[in-house]
Amino acid sequence: MRAVIQRVRRARVTVEEETVGEIGQGFVALVGVAGDDGPEDARYVADKIAGLRVFPDGEDKMNCAVGEVGGAVLAVSQFTLLGDARRGRRPSFTAAAPPERAEALYQRVVDLLKGRGIAVASGRFGARMVVEIVNDGPVTILLDSRRLF
Repeated sequence: MRAVIQRVRRARVTVEEETVGEIGQGFVALVGVAGDDGPEDARYVADKIAGLRVFPDGEDKMNCAVGEVGGAVLAVSQFTLLGDARRGRRPSFTAAAPPERAEALYQRVVDLLKGRGIAVASGRFGARMVVEIVNDGPVTILLDSRRLF
């Protein structure tokens, strides 16, 4: 499972001109599910998102987690994070999980975050979405449950 986490001042996602998810301060989590991912990958990503200490403390040092600053998470499913563009010009998405499996594991990440008391808004799985992000910092963190980085 891969995720791109961006610290934001605010963000929202719309589908066909309808706002389906919106947050103020917090994270946008773009989440891609690989074909061989399982519940342990969802837990790893959710734990990392909840625990990332990249919000400023009283001394303006990145030392606080999203829950400590009253922030929220806007979770957006994004299978293109599994794209392989090493050959040619058109990425291959064969590493991405089939939609029904991907949706279940993406939802597991959302549920685990909510279970930690974090407010979570989300996009609409499988829909063509417009995501508006006001990045703060900018701070962008790459996560991979296979710990490749």
